[in-house]
Amino acid sequence: MTTANSPSDNDSDDSKEYDENIVNVLEELQKKIIAGQPIQPETIYQQFPQFEQELRELLPVMLVADVAGGYFRLVECEEGTLDTAPARTTPCRLGDFELLEELGRGGMGIVYRANQQSLNREVALKMILPGRFASQEQRERFQYEAEAAAKLDHNGIVPVYEVGELEDCPYFSMKLIHGQTIKDLVQNELYSSRDAAEIGLAISRAVHYSHNQGVLHRDLKPSNLMIDHDGRPHITDFGLAKQSTSDSGLTQTGVILGTPSYIAPEQAAGSRGDVGIHSDIYSLGAILYYMVTGRPPFQAASAMDTIMLVLEQEPVAPRIINPAIDRNLEMIILKCLQKPADLRYASARELADDLEAYINHQPIKASSGRFSHIIARWLGETHHAAVLQNWGLLWMWHSLVLLLACVLTNVMFLADIDNRLYYSGMWTFGLGAWAAVFWKLRQKLGPVLFVERQIAHAWAASLVAIGLLFPIEYLMGLEVLEAAPVIGLISGMVFMVKAGILTGKFYAQAIALFATAVGMAIFPKHSLFLFGVVSAICFFVPGYQYHRQKTGA
Repeated sequence: MTTANSPSDNDSDDSKEYDENIVNVLEELQKKIIAGQPIQPETIYQQFPQFEQELRELLPVMLVADVAGGYFRLVECEEGTLDTAPARTTPCRLGDFELLEELGRGGMGIVYRANQQSLNREVALKMILPGRFASQEQRERFQYEAEAAAKLDHNGIVPVYEVGELEDCPYFSMKLIHGQTIKDLVQNELYSSRDAAEIGLAISRAVHYSHNQGVLHRDLKPSNLMIDHDGRPHITDFGLAKQSTSDSGLTQTGVILGTPSYIAPEQAAGSRGDVGIHSDIYSLGAILYYMVTGRPPFQAASAMDTIMLVLEQEPVAPRIINPAIDRNLEMIILKCLQKPADLRYASARELADDLEAYINHQPIKASSGRFSHIIARWLGETHHAAVLQNWGLLWMWHSLVLLLACVLTNVMFLADIDNRLYYSGMWTFGLGAWAAVFWKLRQKLGPVLFVERQIAHAWAASLVAIGLLFPIEYLMGLEVLEAAPVIGLISGMVFMVKAGILTGKFYAQAIALFATAVGMAIFPKHSLFLFGVVSAICFFVPGYQYHRQKTGA
C-alpha cells in the first residue's frame, strides 16, 4: 500500500534540493576564487537568478575571505610548525656541526649558533621546521630561500656558505652576525633622524643590489635586519623571496605573504595585488617609520584588522608621534608609504640617493617634482577609487532621480506654488527616501568600506544643508528659491571632497557645479532646470564609466 506525499513533504524535498543546488554553485565559485580566476559578481547574479538574493549576501563575503583566509592559512601553517619542531638540547653534535645555542625561530626555520668542525668556524645554521616531518612544499620553500640568498654577494646581505641535509633535515649555513635586530634595538631606544637615514641608506643599497639580481625580498621588517657591533646592517631571512627568473609555483593564489604591519597594500590585497620592487620600497619606508617612532605605520588588535588598515587608511605622520623627527626625513618616509605604487620611489636606488642627499644636507626629490608630474598626481585616482565600481550603476540611477526632482521643483516654481512645505518635503523626505534606498542597494553589493561611509556622510550633510535652505529663506524674508544658487555651491563642495578622496577628475564636476551656481543666479526662473541637467551629467558620466569597468564592457 502506498500513500501520497503530503504538501509539507514536497516542500521539504524542494527546500532540500534548493539548498543542495546553491551549495554546489558556491563550491564552484570558491574553486574559481582559489584558482585566481576573475569573478564578476553581476555576471554571476545574472547566471543564477534563482539564487541572486543569497549570492548577493554570500559572494562579497567569499571574496573578502579570500584575502583574509590567505593570510591566516599561511599563519596557521607557520604557527603549527612551532609546536611540532624537534627539540634539540644544546650543545649537541649534528654532522659536521656542533650546535651551541638556539638563536631564534620563525614560521619555517630555526637558527642555531654552531661551530663547523671541519673549518673551525662559527656559523649560523638554519634548519627547516619541523625537521624530517616537513611537507614537500615546506622543503621546496626552504630550498628556494637558500637559493635566493646564495646568489647574492653583498656586504649588506648575510651570505650563505653551504646548503645540504643532516639526518634527512634540510639546512643551510650562513655567516654569523654578532649583534642585534633593529626590532630589539628600537625597543630600547629610538633612532635619531640622521642615524635612521644612515642605516636606511645602507639597507636600500643592499635591496637595490638584490633587485638587480632579480630577487625580491617581500618580507623586509625590523626583525629581519641585523645590526652588527660596528653599526652596519645586514639583511637576513629570504624565506618569502621571489626570483624574477623563476617560475616556481610556491606562492599560492590568494595567500598574503609577509608581515601585515610592514607589507605594501598590493601584498595585503593577496591575489589582486601586483607585487614588485615597489613593494620592498614600501617595506623600507615602514622600517624607517618604526626606527624613528617606535611603532609600525599600521598596527591593530588582529592581523586582519591590520591588513584592512593597510588597504584603507593613511599612516599617521611620523612627526605627530615624534616631533623630533626631521621634516625632510618624514617626507622621504611618507613617499615610500604611498598606497599607489607609482607615487613611491621608482627603485631602491632612488630611495638611497634621497637618503644620501638628506644626510649631506642637499635637496631631496621627495619634496620636489616636475609641474606636469604634480598635476598628473593631483588629477589621478587615489587607491580608494576602486569603490566607484560599486557605485557606477547606482550613480546612473541617482542622476535620473536628481534630474526628476529638479524638474518637478522648477515646474512648481513656474506654476507659482509658493508653499515652502512642498519644496522642503521633496528635497528632504523625497531625496532622503531615495538616499535610504541607494544605501540599501549598495549594502547588497557587498561589505561597505570605511571610505564609502566618509563619502556617505558628505552626501548626507549636503542633503541636510539643502533641506534647511527653504526654512532659512523664510526666516530671512526671501522669496521661494531665491537662494537656489547655494544648492550648486553645496553640490560643488561635495564633489571637491570626492576629488580629494577618490579621484582628481571630480574637480571638473566641482568646477562645473560652481559655474552652474553663477548661471542659476543669472537665470533664476530656470535655475533648477539648469542645476538638474548639469548635476545629472556630473553623476551619470562617471557612473557609466565605472559601471563599464566593473562589467568589463
